Amino acid sequence: MDLSSLLQGAMGQQIVGSAAKQLGINETQAQTAVGAAIPFLLTALNKNAQSGGANGINSALEKHDGNILDNLAGFLNQGGNQQDGLGILNHVLGNNQSNVANAIGKQSGLDTGQVIKILALVAPIVMGFLGKQKQQNNVQAGGITDLLGSLVGGTNAASAGVNLGGFEKFLDQDGDGKLGASDVAGLLGKFFK
Repeated sequence: MDLSSLLQGAMGQQIVGSAAKQLGINETQAQTAVGAAIPFLLTALNKNAQSGGANGINSALEKHDGNILDNLAGFLNQGGNQQDGLGILNHVLGNNQSNVANAIGKQSGLDTGQVIKILALVAPIVMGFLGKQKQQNNVQAGGITDLLGSLVGGTNAASAGVNLGGFEKFLDQDGDGKLGASDVAGLLGKFFK
């Protein structure tokens, strides 16, 4: 399983369908919001890891070990885990939550509260995905930064033992080697076509 399946495959469609149903919004809005939420969360995690938070992220991934992906439908059918999701958002985004929600809201036409709910729905899934990658590739605390860097457009995929099949280039829309606001804006029109 790679990140593109989380974004564009059947899994991505399940997440979008669930978000649309839970919030009573149309699927286009849900696709836009989910399609932006995943890269934003990965970028924030990567930034945290590079700023000395790799050990904390590694510890969190011991709890989020990827089991959520084994029964994603069950997780989504029960409405996700908003408490866990909000906790992850507090750690990952801190006081930038509303800025991220506003940016995604402008693109998707959703209000900040709706976007926060989508972020909280997606956050445990993203952590589960990372936890599964960590296990499958036997990544230790020291490799968390490389793992995250490879997912958001870094060049360290090989040293992290992760094969993304060119997905990092897909995320890096402007080709500068980093995932930033311009990349996310460029991605919004491309997800789930």
